Amino acid sequence: MKTIEIKGTKRTDLGKKATKELRSEDKVPCVIYGGEEVIHFSAPSKEFKKIIYTPNVYIINVDVDGTVIPCILQDKQFHPVQEQILHLDFLQVKEDKPVNIEIPVELKGLAEGVKAGGKLQLEKRKLKVRGLAKNLPDTLKIDITNLGLGKTIQVGALSYDNIELTTAKNAVVVAVKLTRAARAAAQQAAAK
Repeated sequence: MKTIEIKGTKRTDLGKKATKELRSEDKVPCVIYGGEEVIHFSAPSKEFKKIIYTPNVYIINVDVDGTVIPCILQDKQFHPVQEQILHLDFLQVKEDKPVNIEIPVELKGLAEGVKAGGKLQLEKRKLKVRGLAKNLPDTLKIDITNLGLGKTIQVGALSYDNIELTTAKNAVVVAVKLTRAARAAAQQAAAK
């Protein structure tokens, strides 16, 4: 899994007034959970653009006044109208403690059903997994080469080394839907 560095400063004043002042300075209030103590810090909003506006998942090394803490992004809150980041929650990552996280799906190959005129539909862009941070992949690769027309791949049919999929087993990840043109071609072939 890729890592990114973010520099922040510890916050001591945690009230509404202080938080509003931080946001007016284009800084984002943040919290790190999962360690011995909860750490409140802030950083410039431009620092977070590389982790917020991407489908990728990163291990984030948060440098709070010289102390580097490895984390993952747990939750994000945006302003309801503007595109301003209001608050970020991070979870501290430990070597021996598994984490729950969503990892993006990456499709490999050209499905047989698509060659036959079907339409490929990715139902789940990310899947929930549980595992140690060192074992988490950048993406969950799924080979769709043998996926036929009208067929699906469910979470229960997938397995990966050293991680557990926690998304519902019957959830459809990818499907090849029958298009009108494919249905008409099948009916014409059956009629002959």
